[in-house]
Amino acid sequence: MTKATPLTNGLSVDIEDWFQVGAFENTIDPADWDALQHRVETNTDAVIALFAEAGVSATFFTLGWVAKRYPALIRRIVDAGHEVASHGWAHARVFTMSAEEFAADIDRAKKTLEDAGGQAVTGYRAPSFSIDQRTPFAHRILAEKGYVYSSSVAPLQHDHYGWPDAPRFAYRPLADAPLIEVPVTTVRMNNRNFAAGGGGFFRLFPYPVSRWAIQRVNQRDGQPAIFYFHPWEIDPDQPRVDNAPLKSRLRHYARLSAMADKLRKLTHEFSWDRMDELVAAMDVDQQEVTAKAAA
Repeated sequence: MTKATPLTNGLSVDIEDWFQVGAFENTIDPADWDALQHRVETNTDAVIALFAEAGVSATFFTLGWVAKRYPALIRRIVDAGHEVASHGWAHARVFTMSAEEFAADIDRAKKTLEDAGGQAVTGYRAPSFSIDQRTPFAHRILAEKGYVYSSSVAPLQHDHYGWPDAPRFAYRPLADAPLIEVPVTTVRMNNRNFAAGGGGFFRLFPYPVSRWAIQRVNQRDGQPAIFYFHPWEIDPDQPRVDNAPLKSRLRHYARLSAMADKLRKLTHEFSWDRMDELVAAMDVDQQEVTAKAAA
């Protein structure tokens, strides 16, 4: 099949269960997680199969909480040729933690993931893209802990997250460390950045919108797209949280049944690879993000 563009893009999955999402963080108590129906293993296995069908490799940013309970799943991800990276321990947003708490969180997750998968963990994605102007310590701590890259910044305005002044494409946030930040993909229109890197954007809008956005980033900007989604997004039969706010329910449950087929189109139409492989091929300049960094 002829690919839509010649560039190779970064494919990633944020491994968390349906009850661990930001939309329900004020509705479901983490103390109740173990008593709820766990679907992350079955859903992640389905994602692995979908990727095998398309012949693509990806990065699985995984919660330490999941790895502790399902170590065999982490091994299956590795055995299928994918990268296992960190998504923190239990989906706490970085800006809710102190520097010390953040360091402990990523240490705990990294050790658990490496013990389960048997390979070094060199990548990190903050839950809900929560590295921003409120977390000046985060990139420094990641560099000190030996991470090669982070994919934790969303350079846009969103009601739950975002750092609109951050660069749109890969950069080195520290002058004295090799750490690379690889923001999730946005498209630039009318002097504003818009989400274009997967998740709810991909699930809610018609597939041609995502195709256009990725082609625009590849062809106009000459940059790889960084795409992500969650295993629960291909699971239309997951439990319903009826007492969650209406906006949260609409965001979480809309068009779940359409997601798998859209992913099949996406993985066949574009070229994809693991985040670590993409980062290894990058030639990235240092660029400190200030309050008014260029987009």
